[in-house]
Amino acid sequence: MSSFPIRRRIPEHAPNRRPGRRIRALLGALALAVTALGAAGVAGAQPARADGTSGLPTCPFWTNVTPPTRTDTPWVPPLQTAQPVNFAANRLPAPGGVTGTLTGNQVTITFNRVPGAQAYRVWRNGQSVAWVTDWGQPALTAVDTAPCQNAYYSFEAMSDQSGSDASLGQMSAPYVLNTDGAVVPWQTPVGSTITMMVTSYNDGGSTASGYNAQLGVCAVDPRVIPWGTYFTVPGYGTCYAADIGTWIQNDTVDVWLPGTQANGWGVQHRSVTIIANPFSGSTAAAPAR
Repeated sequence: MSSFPIRRRIPEHAPNRRPGRRIRALLGALALAVTALGAAGVAGAQPARADGTSGLPTCPFWTNVTPPTRTDTPWVPPLQTAQPVNFAANRLPAPGGVTGTLTGNQVTITFNRVPGAQAYRVWRNGQSVAWVTDWGQPALTAVDTAPCQNAYYSFEAMSDQSGSDASLGQMSAPYVLNTDGAVVPWQTPVGSTITMMVTSYNDGGSTASGYNAQLGVCAVDPRVIPWGTYFTVPGYGTCYAADIGTWIQNDTVDVWLPGTQANGWGVQHRSVTIIANPFSGSTAAAPAR
């Protein structure tokens, strides 16, 4: 097992169940504004029919834990290269038709029904916003009662309400709460690079998004690298952003490695590169917001 602090499970908000979210304490600190990514893009901007976000607080990290200061350690190369994980295969598609509006102190989001889905998850910066049960209602709606500036939303359909990896559909590409108060699609420009502290973990089970921990699934600060983003890490391979951790704040990424390989990785600094979803065929970066 890794010599770093072990993650523990904390409850999720969901009707009649408490799916596990693992909290990892594995490395990260240094401040990084989202602007360090370079201009990020919004596709298909919608007419501003909402309250602007200037009066909202900046999105905080989800815990007030302060990570310790860490320095780079000797590096043992992993025994394998992480290939892109294909979450599009044999899973329900992500909900489409997403629209959202900030009115007053809440964001109301609607989205289309996915055939075969019994429920849906909605996340803001890796934090659960809503668990929506599909009972045939005319419209599927989620409400974020604590919106903030630089909020990224992710959506998953579920084939049942167990919350297990097997029940989860594809995670949507990220959406952002735009400055005009509308929720719109988001694409961090492909090719953007960021110097990050890269740490490692090896514990199994469910990640915060519900997908199983595995090679190629990485923990991020979703305010910096939104969930649903693919990126490459030199010496590791390809990451899919779908987990969080207590020490994974700002400019830190946590990569999954099996067994003692996590110890061999230690603490490194790497320039990570945003790439297009290898399984979507969409590569165009959208205009800056």
